[in-house]
Amino acid sequence: MESVSKSPSERKPAPRYTQVKVSVAPETAAAFKANCLARGVSMTEEISRFMSVQSEKNVAVKSGADNVETRQHRRKAVKAAIARIAAVMEAESRYKDCIPENLTGSRLYDAAEETVSALEAALDILNEAYE
Repeated sequence: MESVSKSPSERKPAPRYTQVKVSVAPETAAAFKANCLARGVSMTEEISRFMSVQSEKNVAVKSGADNVETRQHRRKAVKAAIARIAAVMEAESRYKDCIPENLTGSRLYDAAEETVSALEAALDILNEAYE
């Protein structure tokens, strides 16, 4: 059976290699090696693929909207929330302004006015907290 690992001279040239040392139980290492040989892939390629997938997942988690682990991330999340609330408030205000005069004081107009007031209050609170 032919070895899947390539000698350093046969490897693809890359701008840089990083050596990774992995400590696992001998039976785990043997099973991994046997699995790679059976599938015809090199252990290096398999580990590189795994590391690539994991790093992409890690980046996705760190850059996600729900990431509020640090003060900087929380401030960024609050600023985004402020911008979103302001946009919704503007849209609701435009909606209220487009209601015909004969419907001023109606249930629709009152609901739009209350919504704009509540959003203004929320913006004031958030802006005070993060100024």
